[in-house]
Amino acid sequence: MKDLKEILSKIGSGATSGDRSATSSAIVEEPEAGVCPICRGAGFVRLPRLVDHPRFGKAEPCECVLDEAEDVRRTRLERLSNLGALTRFTFDTLSPLGRHGDNPWSERATAVARDYAAAPAGWLVLSGPSGSGKTHIAAAIANDRIGRGEPALFMVVSDLLDHLRSSYEAAVDELDYDAMFEQVRNAPLLILDDIDAVSPTPWANEKLHQVVNHRYNAQLPTVYTCAVRPSALDPRLATRLADASVSTVVTLEGSGQAAYRQVGGMTRERLAEMQFRDFDLRGAGLKPEERESLEAAFRASQAFADHPHGWFTLQGANGCGKTHLAAAIANRVLADGGEVFFAVVPDLLDHLRASFAPGKDVGYDELFEQVRNAPLLVLDDLGAQASSPWAQEKLYQIVNYRTVAGLPTVVTTDQQLDQLSGAHPRIVARIADPHAGSVIAILSPHYRLGRMVEQQRGNPPPRRGR
Repeated sequence: MKDLKEILSKIGSGATSGDRSATSSAIVEEPEAGVCPICRGAGFVRLPRLVDHPRFGKAEPCECVLDEAEDVRRTRLERLSNLGALTRFTFDTLSPLGRHGDNPWSERATAVARDYAAAPAGWLVLSGPSGSGKTHIAAAIANDRIGRGEPALFMVVSDLLDHLRSSYEAAVDELDYDAMFEQVRNAPLLILDDIDAVSPTPWANEKLHQVVNHRYNAQLPTVYTCAVRPSALDPRLATRLADASVSTVVTLEGSGQAAYRQVGGMTRERLAEMQFRDFDLRGAGLKPEERESLEAAFRASQAFADHPHGWFTLQGANGCGKTHLAAAIANRVLADGGEVFFAVVPDLLDHLRASFAPGKDVGYDELFEQVRNAPLLVLDDLGAQASSPWAQEKLYQIVNYRTVAGLPTVVTTDQQLDQLSGAHPRIVARIADPHAGSVIAILSPHYRLGRMVEQQRGNPPPRRGR
């Protein structure tokens, strides 16, 4: 398959000529042998139409493809689609209930995607965690359209931006960048995969918004996939993708088996033992201000569990109950049908390091994406890890991504914020931002101190956890 830049750079302003048989004067080089001089290999043109014409501003087949043989046409469309190996991802190879056969959300998404592929109109947004099947469904739409003899362009957003950036910075031929950008903006059907997986640089955000905004204004059929819900994207993208007048949003929640993930030993069985109802609020042997802070942390944790949003940090001594409260929040979210990733930070970093090794069931990229995009992430024992530059950078990437995406995150730490800030200033700047969330300090000491007092009275208190 040809490189995207090579394919797209063939499309000059001739693809927007008002006459199918006219060649744009802006094209100064002769087309390659066998390449149509009208569309320059694109296969479609944009014709001048009156504003009230139903085809105004929309791409139409070039005359070079109108009488094309079916097998030749399919080969050409596959070459231009940028699908590559994804041509194997069709509706026939897609399990309606997901790869594990237990995902009813996948069945609905597949049905919606089939209808969309039959007659693309408006936007289709497929949202779901890594492994939920959204890329397969999106590629199946493109393959279905190609099977019908219609064009489709499939682009992983990070790859698209890399192509645009390289062609822009090369500055060898301005036409390369302009032609590539125009091809993406005006493709009759565009699939943008992983729209939320790009580095949030101003340049990348601006280019992506220009593509999205153009296709929004032109009402061009577009399929988007993202790991987070559209409302959690950059505000300028969220207002477009979440617009119900244009978009159909389908959420693939993942299989029931994937609702809870953990790294660090907080098994589902152990988590289930740490509910709000089991939390010790009697505060044996506590001073009034210590008991008050414990009760305040309990109430704040319940409120966050009911409406998870932003950052929620529990700070206190080891054994004061902060991990129990974090687990109780996770249990409430799971009971409401949500998904949770519970990670003990030192163990998480060990897993990320180990996942670089070949032959792992879950590679580094997949594990990192699962953590970054978890609908609810619990980072337990932040600050207990070795503060190597690598560890600091990985943690910051997770924290920064979730801050930008607005994904709810619970943090527990036994360090004071000023102490934690010394080793992780960029991380603390995010989690301690009052506009991004709350920091709750628990002043009570280790629960065993209270237990010792109660045991002397012959009445041991319930376990409170860390």
